[in-house]
Amino acid sequence: MIISASYRTDIPAFYSDWLQVRLDAGYAVVPNPYGGKPSQISLRAQDVDGFVFWTRNARPARNIFDQLAGDGVPFVVQYTVTGYPTALETSVPPASAALDDIIALAARFGPRAVVWRYDPVFWSSLTPARFHRENFATLAATLRGSVDEVTLSAAHIYRKTRRNTDDSAGRAGFTWWDPAENEKTALLNDLAALAADAGMTTTLCSQPDFLTDALEPAKCIDAERLADVAGKPFKSRQKGNRPGCLCAESRDIGGYDSCPHGCVYCYAVGNRQRAKDALKRHDPLGETLLPAKTD
Repeated sequence: MIISASYRTDIPAFYSDWLQVRLDAGYAVVPNPYGGKPSQISLRAQDVDGFVFWTRNARPARNIFDQLAGDGVPFVVQYTVTGYPTALETSVPPASAALDDIIALAARFGPRAVVWRYDPVFWSSLTPARFHRENFATLAATLRGSVDEVTLSAAHIYRKTRRNTDDSAGRAGFTWWDPAENEKTALLNDLAALAADAGMTTTLCSQPDFLTDALEPAKCIDAERLADVAGKPFKSRQKGNRPGCLCAESRDIGGYDSCPHGCVYCYAVGNRQRAKDALKRHDPLGETLLPAKTD
């Protein structure tokens, strides 16, 4: 079993103390986000094939990474660094700090243990195509030799996040748009060429319509990469969670509406205040990431 921690929220940045308690206890309880009974998921080393962490700030989880490595449990960190203006990402660490952290993680655990995510590629008056080409080139050059893969996706503004994006645009005075497919493909290919110059493979997350010779389909929950980190193979099956997703089967232990990074385009947060309130309600000693609401 592969544990995802978590594409629903940033556990390393905000909930590392809770995860440490759950690792010590050997399990976590995860509510069903679509209703139904909660699940008790084993986190014991003998039951887990590996962990995939999703984060913009992995530093609070460094002791956890050391513990997993000591226990022989492989992990991969999907580390998002975009370097966008704060109007788009209000509470993320500076790109320089995140880049330094990626480089340190790769030096400590090997380049197969970290994947850089420049995700999503968001079109706005603050981040037009020219911005992305220059910004991405700078980030890629810094990470040369530390990572071997960068994952992209063109921003998809879901109905529930359009309100947040429009609200931020109105308050901060920027405009945003959803370009035509040929414009998206052109920029994604340009970024892939820059990544290749930096020695990286470029993968595209769950967007098969934009794939080209330069863009491979991403496997964000990547059993082969985990096996490389572990130094031994294990059995897994592909079980994506949306069309075009090639991820291996996993169990996610996070919860939606609980990440307060404040990214305007985030699909996992429908209400930013709800996410901030969730962090306040969080009990690091609880079995679940978030306690049940009492209202």
